[in-house]
Amino acid sequence: MTQALDDLLDLLDLEQIEENIFRGRSRSAIVPRVFGGQVAAQALVAAGRTIPGDRTAHSLHAYFLRMGDPGAPIVYTVDRIRDGRSFTTRRVVAVQHGQPIFHLSASFQTYEEGLEHQVEMPPAPDPETLPTAEEALPRHAHLFAHPGIAERMLKAREAVDLRYVAEPPWATAGERRAPRSQVWFRTNGKLADDPLLHVCLATYVSDMTLLDSVLLAHGRGGWAVGDVVGASLDHAMWFHRPFRADEWLLYDQESPSSSGGRGLGQARIYTRDGRLAISVIQEGVVRVPR
Repeated sequence: MTQALDDLLDLLDLEQIEENIFRGRSRSAIVPRVFGGQVAAQALVAAGRTIPGDRTAHSLHAYFLRMGDPGAPIVYTVDRIRDGRSFTTRRVVAVQHGQPIFHLSASFQTYEEGLEHQVEMPPAPDPETLPTAEEALPRHAHLFAHPGIAERMLKAREAVDLRYVAEPPWATAGERRAPRSQVWFRTNGKLADDPLLHVCLATYVSDMTLLDSVLLAHGRGGWAVGDVVGASLDHAMWFHRPFRADEWLLYDQESPSSSGGRGLGQARIYTRDGRLAISVIQEGVVRVPR
């Protein structure tokens, strides 16, 4: 396990300060706010700490309410909404400086057999044939708005091996492309066999690239290039089948619409052997600077 992954796992290991109340720290982000994937993953950890061990997460729905302060702790309060025979529901509110910054509803289920079908995995090259972030980002550093952005992006992604199938938005700014993006990802090191941990790591990564497809449709390079400003508004995930976040996962993303200063991204995450593991939808603010 790399030190970066060890630090990320430590970040997700929340401190319990009271019944149903947990406290988390933040890490330095690329931009001066808490990374949305971090607060979503931590909130899911808080919910999972109150769930019987025979139940696993099958869905989450979240709203990003305010910009998080990376210099202050985040307090997560869990509301035990329902404990049924098959399903358990939790609501989590993340608070900083006396104000809610994030709201999560998550549902957990006991394992059961049922009907099975899925959309087939789209074609994609083997992840080992694609450039790593360490190879790709320095190559595009001259395109970024400020010196040092490439290094900051590399630092923020040290715990995760994330590889673009095609050029990322910042590499082709000014060129409109189909609103479709694919990345392969896995953690940079092996994880324990805790299903909640793998779900939380996938939640963390899911917020990194989902709105790329919105940018591609308009030839925008993103915040790193400086031709848009944006932030996540809401985020939903459905966990269909077991997976491991330390094994390659294909994140197949597209944008069906952008309007009103907002962009919508939707995606499917597949295991390397073609099983549909997760569905994801996110809307975010995507504005052209004035």
